[in-house]
Order: sequence, then C-alpha cells, then structure tokens
Amino acid sequence: MTRPPVALTIAGSDSGGGAGIQADLKTFLGCHVHGMSAITAVTAQSSTGVAGIHELPASDVAEQIDVVVADIGVDATKTGMLANADIINAVADAAARLSLGPFVIDPVCASQHGDPLLRPEAITALIETLFPLADLVTPNLGEVRVLTGLVVDSLDGMRAAAQALHDLGPRWVLVKGGHLDGADAIDVLYDGTDFIELSAKRRETPHTHGTGDTLAAATTAALARGADMVTAVRAGKAYVTAAVDDSFALGKGLGPVGHFWRVRPDETSS
Repeated sequence: MTRPPVALTIAGSDSGGGAGIQADLKTFLGCHVHGMSAITAVTAQSSTGVAGIHELPASDVAEQIDVVVADIGVDATKTGMLANADIINAVADAAARLSLGPFVIDPVCASQHGDPLLRPEAITALIETLFPLADLVTPNLGEVRVLTGLVVDSLDGMRAAAQALHDLGPRWVLVKGGHLDGADAIDVLYDGTDFIELSAKRRETPHTHGTGDTLAAATTAALARGADMVTAVRAGKAYVTAAVDDSFALGKGLGPVGHFWRVRPDETSS
C-alpha cells in the first residue's frame, strides 16, 4: 500500500472519547487519512463534564510536533484545546518554522454559552501569534464573542463576525451557526471577499459532543487529501452532519456524534 495522506492534530485528550484528540483521530480514520497527534493536556472527562485537566509542559508539546514532522511529514494540521499561552506560543513557533501543510485552528476558548475557557493572556496569544499563521479558523458563536466581543444572533451577525475575525489575520474564517435557532444549521465561510453559506437540516438531539472538533478534523483531512478550501469545508460540513445523524446516548450526560458512520458493521454478516 502506498503512503496515505497524513494529518496532525494538536489538542487535548478527552478520556470519554467524544471530543479532543480521540474525536480527531476517529474522524481522520473515517476520512481515509493517517492521523498523528501532539497532546497538549489530559482531561478527566465523561459525558457529564470535565472533572480535571492536566496541562503538559510547552516543551513536551513542541517535541511531539518536531519528531513526527522530521520523520514522517505532515500534509495538514489542526489545533484544538491549547490550554495556555506557553503552549500556544510553542505551537505558533512550530507552525512558523516547520512545514505543517494547511493549518486549521479550532479556537477552543469558550463554551457554547460564551464563557471563556482560556485565561486572558492565552486568548491574546491565540489572536496575536496563531491567527496570522492560520489558513482557516473555525469558531462557534461563543468563541466569536470571546474573540471579538460580538454577540451574534442572526445570519447578518455571522457575516459581521467573519469580517472581524478575518481582520485578525487568518486567510479563511468559518463561523459556525449551530447554536442559532432555525430549521437549518448554517455556517458562513469567508475569505475576505466572498461569503459562502453552508446549510444542513438540523437534527434535534442532545448528543452532539465533539461536533466542533469533528468538523475541523474532517476539513483538515480533506485538505490533507489535496482539496481546495471551499471543497474541504464542504466535506467537513457533510461529514459532521452525517455524524450528528448517527449520534448516540453514552453514559449519563451528552453522548457523542457518531464518528464511525462510514464504517458501520455489516448487519447481514455473521
């Protein structure tokens, strides 16, 4: 077999398996891409919430990135939970000096309610050091509020947010509208000139843990396979929509999206 496309995720570990590194690697597999990882933090996490977080030293994160790039190479890279300013700066340094392929930032800095998940100095580092290096950033509306101060409650507000985020340096911005009301889940993709709306029918389910990670990972996988940005984001949107359709209850809280919808077992086989 020839070498498959290779993608790298730089993110935290979710011990419950629904988000973070675990979601990214399952998504890469579902998209026929070999997945590699640099872990930034280890969380004690279940379907009911996060019980604890252990952040790794920034030097350890950088070392994980350095060794896989030097030996294997990377076709595309995404980030998720980066935990603190030191790690963010170390990742920015790696992105500036190494060949990481198209670089996708899922700016995990706020809950879906807009509550900050990073300290102020880490949010500043995210904006000032990583955003200018990004080919794509993929904030939800809570993250838009933390990053720009904008409270978004409409499609016009999503466009304004995309413009404000693009001014911070990334080549493309994808503002995710899944937390807005409406029959369709609409995201807005923007390159500084044109707005592209991506719409999918909304499924009413509480089991959506890992949607943001999964969308960014599926988009990264498509970029690793050589797709242009618009095609890659459409592929990411299609993948996560199908994963939400295949979501399931797990534990006592919010279940995950179904990352293995493409590789279901054949129910007719013994």
